[in-house]
Parts: sequence; C-alpha cells; structure tokens
Amino acid sequence: MPTAATLRLEIERSLQHRFPSALTPEQRTVCEVAPTGIAEVDVLLDGGLPVGAISEITGAQSSGRTSLALAFLAQRTRDGQVCAWVDVSDALDPESAAASGVALTRLLWVRCRDAGAVVKGKPWSRLDQAVRATDLLLQAGGFAAIVLDVGDTAPEHASRIPLATWFRFRQAAHRARTCMVVLGQDAYAQSSAAAVLECRQGREAVAGETVLGGLRFEVVRQRQRSPQMRTAGKKPPASAWPARGAWDVVKRA
Repeated sequence: MPTAATLRLEIERSLQHRFPSALTPEQRTVCEVAPTGIAEVDVLLDGGLPVGAISEITGAQSSGRTSLALAFLAQRTRDGQVCAWVDVSDALDPESAAASGVALTRLLWVRCRDAGAVVKGKPWSRLDQAVRATDLLLQAGGFAAIVLDVGDTAPEHASRIPLATWFRFRQAAHRARTCMVVLGQDAYAQSSAAAVLECRQGREAVAGETVLGGLRFEVVRQRQRSPQMRTAGKKPPASAWPARGAWDVVKRA
C-alpha cells in the first residue's frame, strides 16, 4: 500500500504541468517601511510604518496621535515626497504642521466642509466627503503618504465606514505604494490595517512650579503584521503584542 509521501509525490507530478503553482508556497517578501521620524516609535515598529498598507493611530484628544502623524509627514516631505492630509473636521493647524517640520509646499490639505458636495439632491456629510476624497487620492497615486483624520468624529459614526471600503483602500494603497495613516479615537479598518498604534498622554515636564517644559507621550503597538516573521516560519513572541514605547515633545516658545 503506497505511503502518504508516495501519494503526495504522484499528485504533484500529475498537477505540475496543468497547475504549475498549485502546490508552490506563496513567496514572502520583506516588508518595506518608512521611518516616522521618532526613534522610539521606529524601534517599536521594527523600522517604521509599512509602505503600501494602512496604519491606524488611535487615542483620545491630546494623546499624541496628531504629533506622531505630523512627525511622519515631516520625514516624508523632507525626503522630497508629496503627501496629503484629508481633514474631516477641518482641524489641522498649518503653523503647528510647519513647526513640526512638514514642508507645506509638498502637502495637499483636503478640508471637508458642511456645505460640501451634493449627490442626488442631498448634501454629503463631512465623513462622506473625506472617504470619497481619500478614494480619489489613492486611485490617482503619486502620494507617499495620505493621512485620513477622523479623530474628532464620534466612533459610532466613523465605525459605519463599510469594511468593503477599507478593503478597497488597502488594495489601492498597495498598488500605489502609499502609506495610508488613519487617525481616530478607535480602530476602524479591522483586518485591513497592517499596524495599529494606541497613543496615550504621559506625564508633563515642568520647569520650576508653573512653567510647562514639555510633554511625554506613550504608544502601544496593538497589532502589526510582520512578513519577516512569516518568512522565517516563526510566530512572534508573546511579548510582541502589545509592545510599548514613549517619546518626549519639548514645548516650543
């Protein structure tokens, strides 16, 4: 009676001409990453945010999520890349972005307004405008990074973005080699996100008794897919999820 190994060999031989890749394992490649500009976060992410994928940065107000996104765009625009910021609540402060090192001449700022586009006689909400604008930017290509800022949108509204939309965004980001970064109070892209970071505000640095010298933020890596680990056929250590890091922001005069 033939053994299992013999049967497998016979099946492979019978299929190798009809379906050459049927039994060939999918080749894994090393994930390309882009540094965030914050050394502590880059160490946490094994180099930076994944290129051609969706990354989510979550947290409450004043948790450091916007500072982290601006540091990332500063790094990208400093390298001569063009980026975009889709602003659902029209809350981006250009002066703060410039002070963080973002080259505003290389940043497309999409500001969503209440009096926006009208479809079939009905006005689109700001969130509808932002989703549509993000879709167009991803399909157009040419952007090294696109930030979708839904941080001021209530989670019960932002969570209504269909999973099919996130899947389409993931596919488009992969084709365009774009780093898509989603800022929100919660994680919304679910399985379509390659990395999820949670930001938290840490302690304040006070000079003397009354002067604020800076802030310390903490970041927790909630999820990160690592092709390097899959290639090696190893599972990440239990301590890898979640992992923590922290960085300091000095108050500007």
